[in-house]
Amino acid sequence: QVQLVESGGGLVQPGGSLRLSCTASESTFSIYRMGWYRQAPGKEREWVATIVDSGITSYQDSVKGRFTISRDNAKNTVYLQMNSLKPEDTAVYYCYVRMSSGTVYWGQGIQVTVSP
Repeated sequence: QVQLVESGGGLVQPGGSLRLSCTASESTFSIYRMGWYRQAPGKEREWVATIVDSGITSYQDSVKGRFTISRDNAKNTVYLQMNSLKPEDTAVYYCYVRMSSGTVYWGQGIQVTVSP
């Protein structure tokens, strides 16, 4: 069982930045894919960004050029740097990892609020 702990959320003004972190309880050696989803009030959870073990990244179109996903294998951590935040980025952000076995684990979620 992999435990994921997220941090870095909060309240920020439009145009501001936040960096989310997600630390896994075990080595990322056996983790194939790490990434983030988000869920806004009244909406379904949506995919935001992914980074695979080779370092290749992918993003939802609405965040391209504003968000950057990265991972530090030495710290078992994946990051989401969010710049130029907009009110529509307001959501609960969930970290996930997909193991090489195919098993997926989720973090508990962290609130990001973009408001004047």
